[in-house]
Amino acid sequence: MRELTASEASRSFSSVLDDAENGETIVVTRNGRRVALIVPAPRANGAAVCAVFHRWGGKLSADETFADNVAKVRETASAEGDSDPWHD
Repeated sequence: MRELTASEASRSFSSVLDDAENGETIVVTRNGRRVALIVPAPRANGAAVCAVFHRWGGKLSADETFADNVAKVRETASAEGDSDPWHD
């Protein structure tokens, strides 16, 4: 973990961001006190979420009450109910 004064971080901010992007955590100080941490952003591309969906695909189902409620809502829905209430 690297420590920089606020002035140093300001002068070399692009380099600080490059270091954070490469996994380094930077502590920023002002008057000798820690005031901020610049840390790498979490990296996610959705692959883990897709893996969960594939792993659980077809194994989960809605309970009967939920399925009945959805069916009732679909039955009562109409084009009139979906119209724009602000339109004359």
